[in-house]
Amino acid sequence: MPQHTRLLNPILIVGCIIITVSFAVRASFGVFQIPIADEFGWLRSDFSMAIAIQNLAWGIGQPVFGAIAEKVGDRRAIILGALTYAAGMVLSAWSVTPFEHQMYAWLVGFGIAGTGFGVVLAVVARASSDENRSMSLAIITAAGSFGQVLGAPTAEWMLSFMPWQQVFIVFAAAILALVLTLPFMRAPQTASKAEIEESMSQILTRAFRDPSYTLIFLGFFSCGYQLGFITAHFPAFVTEMCGPIQPGGVLHSIGITTTSALGAVSISLIGLANIAGTLLAGWAGNHFPKKYLLAGVYTARTLAAAAFIVFPITPLSVIVFSLVMGSLWLATVPLTSGLVAHLYGLRYMGTLYGIIFFSHQVGSFLGVWLGGRMYDQYGDYTMVWWIGVAIGAFSAIVHLPIRENRPTPVTV
Repeated sequence: MPQHTRLLNPILIVGCIIITVSFAVRASFGVFQIPIADEFGWLRSDFSMAIAIQNLAWGIGQPVFGAIAEKVGDRRAIILGALTYAAGMVLSAWSVTPFEHQMYAWLVGFGIAGTGFGVVLAVVARASSDENRSMSLAIITAAGSFGQVLGAPTAEWMLSFMPWQQVFIVFAAAILALVLTLPFMRAPQTASKAEIEESMSQILTRAFRDPSYTLIFLGFFSCGYQLGFITAHFPAFVTEMCGPIQPGGVLHSIGITTTSALGAVSISLIGLANIAGTLLAGWAGNHFPKKYLLAGVYTARTLAAAAFIVFPITPLSVIVFSLVMGSLWLATVPLTSGLVAHLYGLRYMGTLYGIIFFSHQVGSFLGVWLGGRMYDQYGDYTMVWWIGVAIGAFSAIVHLPIRENRPTPVTV
């Protein structure tokens, strides 16, 4: 099957649907932080650990599902991911101890891996022409942001008239429904002659010997740390640390009357702003060196996070920060995945990007876990926030030495 010459095609559309639903559910977990902890009288770190494990499992599962997709087919990998994801949600709904939530978080994390970027980005990349690939990857990433726009407010709205357990069941049903879209997803196995002749072990050896692959791996860590921490803790952070919403103000007039509601809306604003930011990154990736774009994104994130924590936290600063950080949120994904595809080809892109993504999820695990741990120890999130600022600066620097020319294949 040839690559699609049109930017919008059935594979891209189905990929957007899968990513939107998968990320809507994933992005909503921070909204459950306070309700679940309050119901059972848990420490903040108890449920945070479940979210942290979920992110770690996602990272471990990503190269696994990438390899499964490359061996037995993309659609089978997505079906397995959806079943695992839904099972984790249903079992979590009936969990009453921190240990149970943390155990079933492994299923949720593996399910996200099977329905997330690692598998879907590789499918879309193979189905796209060279001139459309960067923008196609950006559109898929923006779909994840659209899911984030929907996820947190939907969860907050549903919690207003049903218990969190029922919300988990509804989300599980939505994930299972994704299987109905898969007949429209059939991607070509596009690769050059050299890529077809090169085995997975050969290309992994080539990547591991390339210092640029190591630098990409290290640089993606801070992205995961920042996104994991903010997704899991920002709603609670805003609820407890933001100044009051003034009666009669703009926010009050549109129905945002509490800092709790503002916290949920802030996650949506991040996702909304990132739709534009990710599409811009996709366009820029076709015109400028990706390593400099990535360094710029991490520098801007670092400055935005430092400014937010230094100045008083008010409803206005929350909105401004959400929009600024949102414009940079997943802009790293089309640039990073596009860089991997450029350097090492499309044949094993899912596996290679999955390994890079593991670094992202180790960072995400630490961001979520440290957020809960330091909150319980110090009563606020200040220290874990500054750690995020420091590693963001590290990522900005580490991308600069990357060489964007494709390394020569090796024989093993």
